[in-house]
Amino acid sequence: MKKMIMATMMALCSVGAYGADPLPVPKMDQALHDQLPDGIKQSGRMISVNNGSFPPYEIVTGPHSEDGASADLAVALGQLLGIKIEDASVSGLSGLLSGIQSGRYQLAIGPIGDYPDRQPKNDFIDFVKEYVVFAVPKGNPAGINGLEDTCGKRIAVMAGGSAEQVIRRQSAACTGAGKPAVTVQSFTDQPSSILAVRSKRSDAFFSSQAPLVYFVQQSHGQLELTGTGKANGFGDIYQGTVVPKNSALSKVMLAAYQKLFDDGTYAAIMKKWHLEGNQLPAPGVNLAKGAAK
Repeated sequence: MKKMIMATMMALCSVGAYGADPLPVPKMDQALHDQLPDGIKQSGRMISVNNGSFPPYEIVTGPHSEDGASADLAVALGQLLGIKIEDASVSGLSGLLSGIQSGRYQLAIGPIGDYPDRQPKNDFIDFVKEYVVFAVPKGNPAGINGLEDTCGKRIAVMAGGSAEQVIRRQSAACTGAGKPAVTVQSFTDQPSSILAVRSKRSDAFFSSQAPLVYFVQQSHGQLELTGTGKANGFGDIYQGTVVPKNSALSKVMLAAYQKLFDDGTYAAIMKKWHLEGNQLPAPGVNLAKGAAK
């Protein structure tokens, strides 16, 4: 079973369809480099942590390597700051956030969901806007067209994520209305959640639209999206790079992202990975003010 899951994950995370023209190469900005914390300048590196594949942003290819839009952003940010940004993986979002808070990792390029309840312990340099929808088997046999259709259904979500909180609240609303509860199935990574849908162990995967679009494109007609154009329990959703609260990195990373926005690197990366619909006009810190927790 484990071998089958790994094989499926590798197939789902194929990036062959995402070829593009060479990306811009930012020049090192000495002023930004000088603003980095001394420890980072001395080591010449930062470690960006992820909690598994989140295509097309993060596609983990090894214990310390990844592909995807965020990998391209990490390269560009490293070139701009005059350092190397290395990768590390942990299991689950809670492990990612606690690892940054403890100082074990300097940041998570992400993007990670920016919500008001996460801001007291973290700063988010937001660079994309997101939507939450459903991936279902072709033909939508369970008839899930929005959050209101999930009562009595088996719904896969990312453990510890905002979608899990929303679907659990929806389950309580279902039982309160005399309807069957939602069977909430929590997974630690996106490919495992998609595999549950493809193997008919889940009726739908409730998650961010950008990775679900990617998985549907890679499913060769076995999956489709539903619930698009609906709030599905969420307000405006911003996602971004996570750094420790009130860290000197907040100012540096915001300025670095602004440079990539201004010189066209950000737009080129987003276009390469078909993420134009998720672009923001400018990066910002802790943009979420009243989004769903």
